[in-house]
Amino acid sequence: MRPIKLFSLLCVGLLLTGCQQETPASSGTASGQETSAAVETVTPKEVVEEGMTPVHADALQNGSYPVTVDASSSMFHVTACTLTVADGSMTAVMEMSGTGYLKVFMGTAEEAAAAAEADCIPCEETPEGVCTFRIPVEALDAGIPCAAYSKRKAQWYDRTILLRADSLPADAFRTQQDTVTAASLGLSDGEYKVGVTLKGGSGRASVQSPAKLTIRDGNAEAELIWSSNSYDYMVVDGKRYEPERMDPVSVFVIPVSAFGTEIAVKADTTAMSTPYEIAYTLYFDPGSITQ
Repeated sequence: MRPIKLFSLLCVGLLLTGCQQETPASSGTASGQETSAAVETVTPKEVVEEGMTPVHADALQNGSYPVTVDASSSMFHVTACTLTVADGSMTAVMEMSGTGYLKVFMGTAEEAAAAAEADCIPCEETPEGVCTFRIPVEALDAGIPCAAYSKRKAQWYDRTILLRADSLPADAFRTQQDTVTAASLGLSDGEYKVGVTLKGGSGRASVQSPAKLTIRDGNAEAELIWSSNSYDYMVVDGKRYEPERMDPVSVFVIPVSAFGTEIAVKADTTAMSTPYEIAYTLYFDPGSITQ
């Protein structure tokens, strides 16, 4: 009986040990994130400096540029980074100082723990063994939440990164001559029509084209008529715009800062279980403008 009893005790012990080992890997709960925050030994650094203004893609020329990345933690050290600007959006490939992080998530550690694996960005190793992460970039000179998953600790950690606009070469920025405006097109005050293209989101939403274009005191604004009434506000150049009406569809009047280039905007939709801001781009075709 003793050997059988001893064997039973060993089996129970192994089962308990197995559960303890599985807990960190499956800790997708808020309590798991509290644990990872508690063991953080490095005091976070504020990466956004006073006076900084977010720099969006429409302020930059299409192309690839080296850019400096500041991080809130010295444990998340980016040794080199390449920013790519294309068609009104930006991405960056960050080269890390080590291979301690398996993946990152564009958001908080708590959000990362609850996210699907497909929403995480895995480490891609170069032939030289350097870990890189390819991430979307909404704006330079703005704090970007970026949770990082530690290989050794098997936990998510909150990080904030900032891509510095002052580290870009001078020719990366659009000049006044590069920007096509109502003034450069010679448009006098009045009403016009302009072709507009919407990109982003699931691809199901659309806006009516051509759109009504109004030039007032040399400034251009467009009336956007959406395909549904689910949008309750828009954000353009960091400013929130309320709808002119939402029946039968959402209609907004927003400024048009440039023609012939994709302009990054956000639109908040109420069609989901909770309101959600969706990133879009708008392209106003200067060649389509008619009265």
